[in-house]
Amino acid sequence: MIYSMTAFARVETKKDWGSAVWEIRSVNQRFLETYFRLPEQFRSLEPVLRERFRKKLARGKVECALRFTANDAAVTKLSLNEALAKQVLHAADWVQAHGQSTGVNPLDVLRWPGVIAAEEADMDTIHTDVMAAFDQALTDFISARATEGEALKDMIIQRLDAIEVEAEKVTARMPEIMQWQRDKVQTRFEEAKVELDAGRFEQEMIMLAQKVDVAEELDRLNTHVKETRNILKKGGAVGRRLDFMMQEFNRESNTLGSKSISTDITQSAVELKVLIEQMREQIQNIE
Repeated sequence: MIYSMTAFARVETKKDWGSAVWEIRSVNQRFLETYFRLPEQFRSLEPVLRERFRKKLARGKVECALRFTANDAAVTKLSLNEALAKQVLHAADWVQAHGQSTGVNPLDVLRWPGVIAAEEADMDTIHTDVMAAFDQALTDFISARATEGEALKDMIIQRLDAIEVEAEKVTARMPEIMQWQRDKVQTRFEEAKVELDAGRFEQEMIMLAQKVDVAEELDRLNTHVKETRNILKKGGAVGRRLDFMMQEFNRESNTLGSKSISTDITQSAVELKVLIEQMREQIQNIE
């Protein structure tokens, strides 16, 4: 399976304690980089999340965000710190006994920091539910990368097919081009009224044929096509290998263009470079 580095996934979970929304998105990156935006009470989950990404992904810049909304209605019990409340009242009585009127209101005592607090939700349960939602988001995220990766694979295969067609066109045209070049050279000698020894003429044509021979480049192009197909078939994190293959394709197309002695070969060399560049651009998104 081929995976794209560009993908997005969103999963929302709702429980008695409230709701949580995970969003995961990624773009292409040379290595794996993970960034997190988590509420403070979930910061402890970051190492776990980072490790799960590391086990599933090889490359890409990944941004992971969690939005958490607590359900205030779920808090049904208040906790009273009786000891602290008695201390506050005792202090108020002492102040009043020394001639200072305090006029302490019971609600003021309850407002004193730490006297009363809402019972906190069970964070262990919330963490478990939130992580289950994350696992689903990660599964959807990888599925999206796979879907996009298959689309990229199909596009690359189409370009490989087109490269083979161009290589076949050049191969088929070479005998005709060489004969055309032979006739052209012979005509020029005749027009210049220069008599050339038959043996010398053949030697010159052999040297010219060697100079413009592109059979080796065409063979290597076909070899690169086969190797690229094998890499795509193998799947996995193959982006770097494919990028290297594009460099090899470019090398052969450049040599083919430099040896061109006809417009047909030049056009094929240009078309090859266009096809290779189209592949290279898309391969930048492959893991």
